[in-house]
Amino acid sequence: MKHRLINIFYFVLSVGIAKAQDSLKKISGEQVAEIVMRFHPVARQADLQIEKAKADLTISRAGFDPTLENTNARKTFDGTAYYNYNRPEITIPTWFGVEVRAGLEYLSGNRTDPTDTKGETSYIGFSVPIAKNLLMDKRRAALQTARIFRDASAVEKRNMINNLLQEALKSYWNWAACYQSYRILSNAVSVNEKRVQLVKTAFRLGDRPAIDTAEALTQLQQFEVLQSAAWVEFQNAGLELSLYLWTEKNQPYDLPETIVPADDLQAILSSAFVLPELTNLLDAARKNHPELLLYNYKLDALAVEKKLKFQELLPDLNFKYNQLGKGYNLAKTATSPLFENNFQYGISMGIPLRLSLGRGEFRKARIKITETQLAQNQKQLELENKVKAYFNELVGLKNQLLVQEKAWMNYAALQRGEETRFSAGESSLFLVNARENKTLEAFQKLQELKAKFFKAGIGIQWAAGTLTNR
Repeated sequence: MKHRLINIFYFVLSVGIAKAQDSLKKISGEQVAEIVMRFHPVARQADLQIEKAKADLTISRAGFDPTLENTNARKTFDGTAYYNYNRPEITIPTWFGVEVRAGLEYLSGNRTDPTDTKGETSYIGFSVPIAKNLLMDKRRAALQTARIFRDASAVEKRNMINNLLQEALKSYWNWAACYQSYRILSNAVSVNEKRVQLVKTAFRLGDRPAIDTAEALTQLQQFEVLQSAAWVEFQNAGLELSLYLWTEKNQPYDLPETIVPADDLQAILSSAFVLPELTNLLDAARKNHPELLLYNYKLDALAVEKKLKFQELLPDLNFKYNQLGKGYNLAKTATSPLFENNFQYGISMGIPLRLSLGRGEFRKARIKITETQLAQNQKQLELENKVKAYFNELVGLKNQLLVQEKAWMNYAALQRGEETRFSAGESSLFLVNARENKTLEAFQKLQELKAKFFKAGIGIQWAAGTLTNR
């Protein structure tokens, strides 16, 4: 009977509830990450940010849209036809600051301006800034900035996903650790239920004293309490993980009891806990972390702003030229020699004498660039320190894992020895239970350390900005 008690204990501890697991559905960390990236509202908001940036780019291109205008005016007073005026005109802005204009003009009347030409005329011409706004103006600055922000929106999405995956995967491994704790305690309950029955049978046969039945029952009740608490923690961890699980129809998904983690911490060997290359992670953080890349885009946008503000230091010098022609034949007007006949031009110039606005705006733009560069350097240092901190945590956890695994094996050996003595009548069930408690505590601690190692691994990938590279 005693040997049977020990054999059943080891059989249940090794097999546990493996058969019951076959009927359960499983979800892995990779599947959680895929669901989060596809269906989580934050991930979809990140996609919307990209669409908004594209819309802003379309808006900024409006400054370069050709425009068609028509001016029509007529005045008669006291029987006198003062004037009848009509002018359709098309204006085509170009990237280089030059505006091309072409139009038709009709003028008739008795009270017109002597400088105006009566009848049907046509014109084609251009206006160009010679100093201020020659290399940069508000339209080009807006378009360049919109392009920068469009590219930055994709990096912003990576940053949002990187942060989201860190939270979701940490919740997953916490859920997995709680499940392993519940499994271990469920196995212990199953073992002790059988032990109680065997001890009671042994007592009825006169092989064990009555105190052993109370000892076995107390051990069972202790594990039942711990199992109940572990079940609550597992369910609550599932609720926390459910915050990151959404369906394709934008509906939240609550994990049912029939779904368990696919990553079995108990089955993962120590050889699976490999330390990453710190140098590679630091290089990845410096070159590809989305938060640092966003600073690069900010600096690019500020460089555009700096060019625009520099224009305020230049004189406002503009040249405008129109080639004129009789009738509505624009082709003939356009091919006429320039500055020979039928032309009109003008030059305008102006500059603030103190340039207070230009000097102040340009200085402010340079200060913004310096501020952003300092913030970028600070952020890079913070990310590098986080990578190093998580790496140190991984090193420490791996060492703890190796020690804890040996400690668990030693506790298990002590338990087996105590059970051998118990079989020989040289020990008590109290000592066997005490050894069993230590063994289970060490086994639970080992699984917790494994989960912490994986969570630290998620953390170091987050700090390096590589979580989205899945």
